[in-house]
Amino acid sequence: MVIIRLSRGGAKKRPFYHVTVADRREPRDGRFIDRLGFFNPIAQGQEERLRIDVDAVEGWIAKGAKVSPRVQKLLKEYRAGAEATAA
Repeated sequence: MVIIRLSRGGAKKRPFYHVTVADRREPRDGRFIDRLGFFNPIAQGQEERLRIDVDAVEGWIAKGAKVSPRVQKLLKEYRAGAEATAA
């Protein structure tokens, strides 16, 4: 099964996550199929905190990929932010 989830990067005490499409059997930070964006939980000031290619995510979901709960929350947050800037 294919899942859309976070993959951790960054240094110790400074996490940085990539939103990836991977086989569920692969390790969290292991091999992945596609990268769809990133999440920087410690972004400050003008730094970009979250970027997700929503069209690519929807394409993977249409192909049968499942979304992890955390990525689901981030998608909701990203869409709300995109609507706020468009309005």
